[in-house]
Amino acid sequence: MQENVARAGSSRAIPFDAAKLDRLMEAAGLDVLIATSKHNVQYLLGAERAIFFDYMDAMGVSRYLPVLVYPKGAPDKAVYIGHRLETHQRAVAPPWVPQVRTESNGSVDAITRAVALIRDAGVPLKRVGVEMAFLPMDAGKALADALPGAELKDALLVLERLRAVKSADELRQLKTASELVIASMLEVIGKHGPGTTKQQLSDALRVAEANRGLTFEYCLLACGSSHNRAPSSQRWEQGDVLSLDSGGNYHGYIGDLARMAVLGEPDTELKDYLAEIEAVQRAAFAAVQPGTMGGDIYVAAERQLARISQRGCTDFLAHGMGLVSHEAPHLTATGPVPYDDTDARLPLEPGMVVSIETTMKHPKRGFIKLEDTVVVTATGYEIFGEGGRGWNLGGSLPR
Repeated sequence: MQENVARAGSSRAIPFDAAKLDRLMEAAGLDVLIATSKHNVQYLLGAERAIFFDYMDAMGVSRYLPVLVYPKGAPDKAVYIGHRLETHQRAVAPPWVPQVRTESNGSVDAITRAVALIRDAGVPLKRVGVEMAFLPMDAGKALADALPGAELKDALLVLERLRAVKSADELRQLKTASELVIASMLEVIGKHGPGTTKQQLSDALRVAEANRGLTFEYCLLACGSSHNRAPSSQRWEQGDVLSLDSGGNYHGYIGDLARMAVLGEPDTELKDYLAEIEAVQRAAFAAVQPGTMGGDIYVAAERQLARISQRGCTDFLAHGMGLVSHEAPHLTATGPVPYDDTDARLPLEPGMVVSIETTMKHPKRGFIKLEDTVVVTATGYEIFGEGGRGWNLGGSLPR
């Protein structure tokens, strides 16, 4: 079979901070890095994900496994192994990697080809960093068999640190994603009224996001006094609150926000409850400053939480956002997603992006939540997708 090969033909610049990656690899004791997750391959490759496998991995009796090999201090020897169905896409927009081969047919085949190429390049292979959580068992075994005596180490956190500070282009993608999610939510809220089911609202949001160029990822929604956020046949009726929490993907970057609506006019109690949530959000925003310890976001939020009337049913969460939800900065070790709170004890840096969310699960009035995407700037913070923060009125737009 003829191989699909591109050699050192691209004049594109390396799309990430290679010197920073080299430092991170040195600190972690790595000679070479093998990335196999779609999000990290996208980041390191500086190119769109494989079209055919954007949201699907299974293929026949194996799976799609992109493999990007980066030797410390030697980007000129980097290798990318893609699936043969990527050939045309990579020809149209050649990535920076000196050697690109779109010839693999499955996970074991991809990792075996990558190891052979990097060995031929004379790269040290004693300490090899892999993404343990994103390396299939069959490919991992093939890698270990091909490198007897090598130490395989988890490099996932190395890549998290590399991605923690976003480039100007990444920030533009995240801002666009956030603004389009908000616009989609406001359209769906305004065009739907009494009797609409939660499933219909979720389906409408999927269409609204797709019409704006987003890839719909999820919609968590609750209405009435229920805290159940799954799409269902439950109907949104007059006087009911509605919580919409959705993730829309824009070229790999996630807009993840939550807004509130009500059918009819919000009463004083609802206005007061949302104002309490807004106050917690604003207190947390104020702590988003370059040089401030990441944990200070929680300190500020907890201080404001102590002042609200509904403290007993209100929770706060802050987490990193980008190509992955809950990526670095990691600010809490007690949140719903388990990881160490490394960044709680490190200063925030310009370009870091944090999702800030306050949730009230009121026993009578229902699920009330705001979630915002906030970027650390050189002088403070900026909110991406700030619209629709108050009580949005259902059925207020012509259908």
